[in-house]
Amino acid sequence: MNKRHLFKLVSSAALSVGLTVSALPALAADVTMNLGFGAPEASIYGRFGNIFKEKLEAASGGAIEVKLRCCNQISSEDEAFKAMQLGTVDGFFITANNVSPHWPLMDVTVLPYIFTDTEHLQRVVDGPVGQLMKDKLQAETSVHLLSFGPALYRDFYNSVRPVNSMADMDGLKIRVPKNEVMIATFEAFGAQPVPLAWSETPTALQTGTVDGGDNGTSFIRDMKFYEFEPHLVILEHFVSMAPLFASDAFMKRLSDEHRAMVLEAADAAGKELRVQVQNETDEIRTWLSTEGGMAMTTPDKADFIRVSQGLQIEFAEKRGAEFVDLVAKIQEAAK
Repeated sequence: MNKRHLFKLVSSAALSVGLTVSALPALAADVTMNLGFGAPEASIYGRFGNIFKEKLEAASGGAIEVKLRCCNQISSEDEAFKAMQLGTVDGFFITANNVSPHWPLMDVTVLPYIFTDTEHLQRVVDGPVGQLMKDKLQAETSVHLLSFGPALYRDFYNSVRPVNSMADMDGLKIRVPKNEVMIATFEAFGAQPVPLAWSETPTALQTGTVDGGDNGTSFIRDMKFYEFEPHLVILEHFVSMAPLFASDAFMKRLSDEHRAMVLEAADAAGKELRVQVQNETDEIRTWLSTEGGMAMTTPDKADFIRVSQGLQIEFAEKRGAEFVDLVAKIQEAAK
Protein backbone atom coordinates (compact mmCIF):
# COMPACT_ATOMS: atom_id res chain seq x y z
CA MET A 1 0.00 0.00 0.00
CA ASN A 2 1.57 3.31 -1.01
CA LYS A 3 1.68 6.31 1.28
CA ARG A 4 -0.87 8.27 -0.76
CA HIS A 5 -3.44 5.47 -0.51
CA LEU A 6 -2.74 5.07 3.23
CA PHE A 7 -3.26 8.82 3.77
CA LYS A 8 -6.62 8.67 1.96
CA LEU A 9 -7.76 5.79 4.14
CA VAL A 10 -6.76 7.57 7.36
CA SER A 11 -8.36 10.82 6.23
CA SER A 12 -11.55 9.05 5.22
CA ALA A 13 -11.74 7.30 8.59
CA ALA A 14 -11.18 10.54 10.48
CA LEU A 15 -13.86 12.29 8.44
CA SER A 16 -16.27 9.43 9.09
CA VAL A 17 -15.62 9.61 12.85
CA GLY A 18 -16.06 13.37 12.79
CA LEU A 19 -19.38 13.12 10.97
CA THR A 20 -20.57 10.43 13.36
CA VAL A 21 -19.66 12.48 16.43
CA SER A 22 -21.27 15.64 15.06
CA ALA A 23 -24.45 13.72 14.35
CA LEU A 24 -24.77 12.59 17.97
CA PRO A 25 -27.24 14.50 20.18
CA ALA A 26 -25.91 17.04 22.67
CA LEU A 27 -24.85 15.59 25.98
CA ALA A 28 -27.63 15.39 28.57
CA ALA A 29 -27.65 17.59 31.64
CA ASP A 30 -25.55 16.38 34.56
CA VAL A 31 -28.48 16.80 36.94
CA THR A 32 -32.23 17.04 36.34
CA MET A 33 -34.49 18.77 38.84
CA ASN A 34 -38.15 17.81 38.63
CA LEU A 35 -39.91 20.83 40.09
CA GLY A 36 -43.58 20.44 40.93
CA PHE A 37 -46.57 22.61 41.82
CA GLY A 38 -50.29 22.11 42.13
CA ALA A 39 -51.60 24.92 39.94
CA PRO A 40 -51.71 25.39 36.14
CA GLU A 41 -48.48 26.28 34.36
CA ALA A 42 -49.83 29.78 33.66
CA SER A 43 -50.18 30.42 37.41
CA ILE A 44 -47.76 32.39 39.56
CA TYR A 45 -46.06 29.10 40.49
CA GLY A 46 -45.48 28.35 36.83
CA ARG A 47 -44.14 31.84 36.22
CA PHE A 48 -41.78 31.51 39.19
CA GLY A 49 -40.66 28.11 37.92
CA ASN A 50 -39.96 29.36 34.42
CA ILE A 51 -37.84 32.29 35.63
CA PHE A 52 -35.91 29.97 37.97
CA LYS A 53 -35.43 27.41 35.17
CA GLU A 54 -34.12 30.02 32.74
CA LYS A 55 -31.67 31.49 35.24
CA LEU A 56 -30.36 28.18 36.57
CA GLU A 57 -29.92 26.51 33.19
CA ALA A 58 -28.11 29.58 31.88
CA ALA A 59 -25.85 29.87 34.93
CA SER A 60 -24.96 26.17 34.82
CA GLY A 61 -24.45 26.09 31.07
CA GLY A 62 -27.13 23.42 30.82
CA ALA A 63 -25.47 21.15 33.36
CA ILE A 64 -28.61 21.43 35.51
CA GLU A 65 -31.93 20.93 33.74
CA VAL A 66 -35.18 22.02 35.41
CA LYS A 67 -38.33 20.18 34.34
CA LEU A 68 -41.52 21.90 35.48
CA ARG A 69 -44.28 19.54 36.58
CA CYS A 70 -47.54 21.41 37.05
CA CYS A 71 -50.97 20.34 38.18
CA ASN A 72 -50.02 17.77 40.86
CA GLN A 73 -48.15 15.56 38.37
CA ILE A 74 -45.51 14.43 40.86
CA SER A 75 -47.27 15.14 44.15
CA SER A 76 -50.08 17.16 45.67
CA GLU A 77 -49.22 20.32 47.55
CA ASP A 78 -50.42 18.72 50.77
CA GLU A 79 -48.09 15.72 50.36
CA ALA A 80 -45.07 17.32 48.71
CA PHE A 81 -43.23 18.41 51.85
CA LYS A 82 -43.18 14.88 53.24
CA ALA A 83 -42.12 13.60 49.82
CA MET A 84 -39.16 15.98 49.83
CA GLN A 85 -38.19 14.76 53.29
CA LEU A 86 -38.22 11.22 51.91
CA GLY A 87 -36.25 12.34 48.85
CA THR A 88 -38.88 11.17 46.35
CA VAL A 89 -39.54 14.70 45.07
CA ASP A 90 -36.72 17.08 44.05
CA GLY A 91 -38.48 20.38 44.52
CA PHE A 92 -41.91 21.90 44.94
CA PHE A 93 -43.69 25.22 45.36
CA ILE A 94 -45.81 25.00 48.52
CA THR A 95 -48.03 27.74 49.91
CA ALA A 96 -46.66 28.67 53.34
CA ASN A 97 -49.77 27.62 55.25
CA ASN A 98 -49.44 24.06 53.90
CA VAL A 99 -45.93 23.83 55.34
CA SER A 100 -47.11 24.43 58.90
CA PRO A 101 -48.29 20.85 59.58
CA HIS A 102 -44.71 19.73 58.91
CA TRP A 103 -42.93 22.71 60.50
CA PRO A 104 -45.22 24.68 62.86
CA LEU A 105 -42.98 27.76 63.03
CA MET A 106 -44.04 28.62 59.47
CA ASP A 107 -47.35 29.69 60.98
CA VAL A 108 -45.75 32.99 62.03
CA THR A 109 -46.13 34.07 58.39
CA VAL A 110 -49.74 32.87 58.34
CA LEU A 111 -50.96 34.94 61.31
CA PRO A 112 -53.62 37.42 60.17
CA TYR A 113 -52.33 40.96 59.62
CA ILE A 114 -48.87 40.02 60.96
CA PHE A 115 -47.24 42.15 58.24
CA THR A 116 -48.10 45.84 58.34
CA ASP A 117 -47.32 46.42 54.66
CA THR A 118 -45.35 45.05 51.72
CA GLU A 119 -42.13 46.80 52.77
CA HIS A 120 -42.34 45.20 56.21
CA LEU A 121 -42.79 41.76 54.69
CA GLN A 122 -39.78 42.23 52.41
CA ARG A 123 -37.58 43.31 55.31
CA VAL A 124 -38.53 40.10 57.07
CA VAL A 125 -38.04 37.57 54.26
CA ASP A 126 -34.92 39.23 52.80
CA GLY A 127 -33.28 39.95 56.14
CA PRO A 128 -31.97 38.11 59.20
CA VAL A 129 -35.41 36.80 60.19
CA GLY A 130 -35.91 35.16 56.81
CA GLN A 131 -32.45 33.59 56.92
CA LEU A 132 -33.08 32.36 60.45
CA MET A 133 -36.25 30.63 59.27
CA LYS A 134 -34.46 29.02 56.31
CA ASP A 135 -31.69 27.71 58.55
CA LYS A 136 -34.05 26.36 61.21
CA LEU A 137 -36.32 24.70 58.66
CA GLN A 138 -33.41 22.91 57.03
CA ALA A 139 -31.90 21.84 60.35
CA GLU A 140 -35.20 20.53 61.72
CA THR A 141 -36.81 18.97 58.63
CA SER A 142 -33.91 18.50 56.12
CA VAL A 143 -35.91 20.45 53.49
CA HIS A 144 -34.26 23.52 51.94
CA LEU A 145 -36.25 26.75 51.56
CA LEU A 146 -34.56 28.25 48.50
CA SER A 147 -36.66 31.40 48.17
CA PHE A 148 -39.75 32.85 49.84
CA GLY A 149 -40.69 34.21 46.42
CA PRO A 150 -43.33 36.86 45.79
CA ALA A 151 -46.08 37.54 48.29
CA LEU A 152 -49.70 38.20 47.50
CA TYR A 153 -52.48 39.24 49.80
CA ARG A 154 -55.27 36.69 49.93
CA ASP A 155 -58.58 38.06 48.67
CA PHE A 156 -61.85 36.60 49.92
CA TYR A 157 -64.71 35.52 47.67
CA ASN A 158 -68.10 33.89 48.15
CA SER A 159 -71.27 32.95 46.31
CA VAL A 160 -73.82 34.17 48.89
CA ARG A 161 -73.59 37.91 49.54
CA PRO A 162 -71.40 41.01 49.48
CA VAL A 163 -69.29 41.59 52.59
CA ASN A 164 -69.14 45.17 53.84
CA SER A 165 -68.41 44.46 57.50
CA MET A 166 -67.37 41.55 59.70
CA ALA A 167 -71.05 40.96 60.54
CA ASP A 168 -71.60 39.91 56.91
CA MET A 169 -69.27 36.95 57.42
CA ASP A 170 -71.70 35.36 59.85
CA GLY A 171 -72.48 31.75 58.98
CA LEU A 172 -70.67 31.61 55.64
CA LYS A 173 -69.18 28.17 54.97
CA ILE A 174 -65.62 28.99 53.99
CA ARG A 175 -63.06 26.61 52.57
CA VAL A 176 -59.81 26.94 54.45
CA PRO A 177 -56.56 24.98 54.18
CA LYS A 178 -55.92 22.44 56.91
CA ASN A 179 -54.13 25.04 58.98
CA GLU A 180 -54.93 25.79 62.61
CA VAL A 181 -54.29 29.53 62.38
CA MET A 182 -56.49 29.98 59.31
CA ILE A 183 -59.31 27.92 60.79
CA ALA A 184 -59.22 29.98 64.00
CA THR A 185 -59.11 33.24 62.04
CA PHE A 186 -62.29 32.58 60.10
CA GLU A 187 -64.02 31.37 63.26
CA ALA A 188 -63.07 34.69 64.89
CA PHE A 189 -64.47 36.51 61.84
CA GLY A 190 -67.82 34.76 62.41
CA ALA A 191 -67.68 32.32 59.48
CA GLN A 192 -67.86 28.52 59.49
CA PRO A 193 -64.49 27.27 58.23
CA VAL A 194 -64.42 23.97 56.34
CA PRO A 195 -60.86 22.53 56.14
CA LEU A 196 -60.19 21.08 52.69
CA ALA A 197 -57.08 20.09 50.76
CA TRP A 198 -56.32 22.30 47.78
CA SER A 199 -56.96 19.42 45.38
CA GLU A 200 -60.56 19.20 46.65
CA THR A 201 -61.25 22.93 46.62
CA PRO A 202 -62.35 23.72 43.03
CA THR A 203 -64.99 20.99 43.08
CA ALA A 204 -66.27 22.03 46.53
CA LEU A 205 -66.68 25.61 45.33
CA GLN A 206 -68.39 24.63 42.08
CA THR A 207 -70.84 22.26 43.75
CA GLY A 208 -71.68 24.64 46.59
CA THR A 209 -70.30 22.34 49.27
CA VAL A 210 -68.70 25.53 50.57
CA ASP A 211 -69.83 29.12 50.03
CA GLY A 212 -66.43 30.64 49.38
CA GLY A 213 -62.76 30.81 50.22
CA ASP A 214 -59.68 32.97 49.86
CA ASN A 215 -56.61 32.93 47.64
CA GLY A 216 -53.90 35.16 46.30
CA THR A 217 -55.64 37.49 43.83
CA SER A 218 -53.98 35.98 40.76
CA PHE A 219 -55.15 32.49 41.74
CA ILE A 220 -58.78 33.59 41.66
CA ARG A 221 -58.32 34.45 38.01
CA ASP A 222 -55.95 31.57 37.17
CA MET A 223 -58.41 29.02 38.56
CA LYS A 224 -61.42 30.82 37.03
CA PHE A 225 -63.22 31.00 40.36
CA TYR A 226 -64.95 34.16 39.15
CA GLU A 227 -67.16 31.92 37.00
CA PHE A 228 -69.07 30.68 40.06
CA GLU A 229 -68.10 33.05 42.93
CA PRO A 230 -69.82 36.40 42.27
CA HIS A 231 -68.58 38.34 45.35
CA LEU A 232 -64.99 39.55 45.70
CA VAL A 233 -63.97 41.01 49.07
CA ILE A 234 -60.70 42.91 49.59
CA LEU A 235 -59.66 41.90 53.11
CA GLU A 236 -55.88 41.43 52.78
CA HIS A 237 -56.09 39.40 55.99
CA PHE A 238 -53.46 36.81 55.09
CA VAL A 239 -50.31 37.10 53.05
CA SER A 240 -49.97 34.26 50.56
CA MET A 241 -46.36 33.33 49.85
CA ALA A 242 -45.20 30.81 47.27
CA PRO A 243 -41.87 29.54 48.60
CA LEU A 244 -39.61 27.34 46.50
CA PHE A 245 -38.38 24.25 48.35
CA ALA A 246 -35.88 21.53 47.48
CA SER A 247 -35.14 18.16 49.02
CA ASP A 248 -31.87 17.47 50.77
CA ALA A 249 -31.42 14.46 48.49
CA PHE A 250 -31.48 16.75 45.45
CA MET A 251 -29.16 19.33 46.98
CA LYS A 252 -26.66 16.61 47.89
CA ARG A 253 -26.52 15.49 44.24
CA LEU A 254 -25.00 18.87 43.39
CA SER A 255 -21.41 20.03 43.53
CA ASP A 256 -20.67 23.01 45.76
CA GLU A 257 -20.55 25.20 42.67
CA HIS A 258 -23.89 23.99 41.34
CA ARG A 259 -25.49 24.24 44.78
CA ALA A 260 -24.49 27.91 44.91
CA MET A 261 -26.00 28.40 41.44
CA VAL A 262 -29.32 26.91 42.59
CA LEU A 263 -29.48 29.25 45.57
CA GLU A 264 -28.56 32.30 43.51
CA ALA A 265 -31.05 31.48 40.75
CA ALA A 266 -33.85 30.89 43.26
CA ASP A 267 -33.16 34.18 45.05
CA ALA A 268 -32.94 36.14 41.81
CA ALA A 269 -36.07 34.51 40.37
CA GLY A 270 -38.09 35.26 43.51
CA LYS A 271 -37.06 38.91 43.50
CA GLU A 272 -37.70 39.33 39.79
CA LEU A 273 -41.19 37.88 40.02
CA ARG A 274 -41.88 39.99 43.12
CA VAL A 275 -41.34 43.16 41.09
CA GLN A 276 -43.67 41.87 38.40
CA VAL A 277 -46.55 40.96 40.70
CA GLN A 278 -46.42 44.10 42.83
CA ASN A 279 -48.11 46.06 40.07
CA GLU A 280 -50.49 43.32 39.01
CA THR A 281 -52.80 42.95 42.00
CA ASP A 282 -54.85 46.08 41.32
CA GLU A 283 -55.00 45.22 37.62
CA ILE A 284 -56.29 41.71 38.36
CA ARG A 285 -58.86 43.01 40.85
CA THR A 286 -60.08 45.43 38.19
CA TRP A 287 -60.28 42.61 35.67
CA LEU A 288 -62.19 40.37 38.12
CA SER A 289 -64.70 43.13 38.88
CA THR A 290 -65.23 44.04 35.20
CA GLU A 291 -64.56 41.28 32.69
CA GLY A 292 -64.75 38.61 35.39
CA GLY A 293 -68.16 39.89 36.49
CA MET A 294 -67.49 39.83 40.24
CA ALA A 295 -69.01 42.46 42.55
CA MET A 296 -66.13 43.88 44.62
CA THR A 297 -66.38 45.32 48.12
CA THR A 298 -63.72 46.82 50.39
CA PRO A 299 -64.98 46.56 53.97
CA ASP A 300 -63.67 48.55 56.91
CA LYS A 301 -60.89 46.37 58.36
CA ALA A 302 -60.95 47.73 61.92
CA ASP A 303 -62.94 44.83 63.41
CA PHE A 304 -61.00 42.25 61.42
CA ILE A 305 -57.67 43.67 62.61
CA ARG A 306 -58.85 43.89 66.22
CA VAL A 307 -59.75 40.20 66.47
CA SER A 308 -56.62 39.27 64.51
CA GLN A 309 -54.35 40.99 67.00
CA GLY A 310 -55.92 38.91 69.74
CA LEU A 311 -55.24 35.76 67.71
CA GLN A 312 -51.58 36.72 67.25
CA ILE A 313 -51.14 36.89 71.03
CA GLU A 314 -53.17 33.72 71.62
CA PHE A 315 -51.21 31.61 69.13
CA ALA A 316 -47.84 32.93 70.21
CA GLU A 317 -48.54 31.99 73.83
CA LYS A 318 -49.93 28.59 72.82
CA ARG A 319 -46.98 27.68 70.58
CA GLY A 320 -44.25 28.48 73.11
CA ALA A 321 -41.15 30.60 73.54
CA GLU A 322 -39.60 29.96 70.13
CA PHE A 323 -42.79 31.05 68.36
CA VAL A 324 -43.12 34.11 70.64
CA ASP A 325 -39.54 35.11 69.87
CA LEU A 326 -40.04 34.82 66.11
CA VAL A 327 -43.25 36.87 66.22
CA ALA A 328 -41.36 39.53 68.21
CA LYS A 329 -38.60 39.60 65.59
CA ILE A 330 -41.17 40.06 62.81
CA GLN A 331 -42.87 42.88 64.74
CA GLU A 332 -39.51 44.53 65.41
CA ALA A 333 -38.78 44.55 61.67
CA ALA A 334 -41.83 46.77 61.16
CA LYS A 335 -40.18 49.67 63.01
